Amino acid sequence: MKFPEPKSPTRVSGLPTVAPRVAVVRTTPSTVLEDVQRAMELAGLKDALSPGTKTILKDNISWHFPFPGANSTPWQIEGTILGLHKAGLRDLVCVQNQTVVTDAFKGEDLNKYVPIFQKYNIPVRFNFKPEDMQWNVFSPRTPLLVLDQIYPDGIRIPDAFPGTNIVHLPTVKCHIYTTTTGAMKNAFGGLLNTHRHYTHSWIHETLVDLLVIQKEIHAGIFAVMDGTTAGNGPGPRTMMPEEKNVILASADQVAIDAVAATLMGFDPLSIKYLRLAHERGLGKADPREIEVVGESIANENWHFSVGDNGASLVGDILWFGPLKRLQSLFFRTPLVNFFILGSEVYHDYYRWPLRDRRVFRRWLKNSPWGRLFKSYPPATE
Repeated sequence: MKFPEPKSPTRVSGLPTVAPRVAVVRTTPSTVLEDVQRAMELAGLKDALSPGTKTILKDNISWHFPFPGANSTPWQIEGTILGLHKAGLRDLVCVQNQTVVTDAFKGEDLNKYVPIFQKYNIPVRFNFKPEDMQWNVFSPRTPLLVLDQIYPDGIRIPDAFPGTNIVHLPTVKCHIYTTTTGAMKNAFGGLLNTHRHYTHSWIHETLVDLLVIQKEIHAGIFAVMDGTTAGNGPGPRTMMPEEKNVILASADQVAIDAVAATLMGFDPLSIKYLRLAHERGLGKADPREIEVVGESIANENWHFSVGDNGASLVGDILWFGPLKRLQSLFFRTPLVNFFILGSEVYHDYYRWPLRDRRVFRRWLKNSPWGRLFKSYPPATE
């Protein structure tokens, strides 16, 4: 594979220049369903999504285990469904994706999504099941930064996505490779197939390219972000959960990630994927150009930091360090299975049973959000 050289950002023409609106709403477990709906209304949901159009709910399962801060929450999903229904959007479908680290079926069960989808009669489709959707070559009209070089034989996207609205459901958390992760990164699993690990060395440019593709294929884009328990540290899985009691919503995927980054204590314009998206005119990452509605976040700083963990140190060497140019050998041959196995062993057989399950149990017992999670019925009932 030719080593991609990211192209200079080209500003996307024809996009609105008005200040995007990001809603920030303080919330409690007893009012969270109403607060999610209020955040959606404040952020301009009705203007963002196309009426009478199928709407994809794209939840975020960073880890199939229900680690606080890592995954979409049941109340985030339920509140969003209620908000969409209130806005007259009832043709809803959830789309799940698989990764080398997470099991989608296990994740939707352990995180208590299944009873919610059953309660509101929402079908679930899996982008890795051929009977649910096919992957077709898509040729964007807008110049891309790297994806056309990473996939020279064609960029493939699910045939169920074009023409739909999409609502992303990320959480407020750090990420070991992108500093923060949110609405823009949430498109990663849905729009790229199981070979998406090819992109990790160019992850910032990839997220910008994916936003370009989303703007071309979707009738409307919206995000509802859960910050009730936020993830500090080397996310998106191995984190220190912190109770922050906020819900964010916006039609601007760049702006909502920028506001979340600001809350966490990062300068959004210092985060490459946000800066590149801002420079291309795909959204606003400069806090001075974003209208925050709902609650004031002036001078709020959670002082989060990313740090590192054992798994990320390996990735640093292979994706960003001295072995970067050999990644075709490591990740496009059967050797990739050794790294997949290593990640599974680290997360599922070391971190969860020996460390993170205890964190989860303390959260269930001591946090009001943990107690709310416990009140949701499990999928087995």
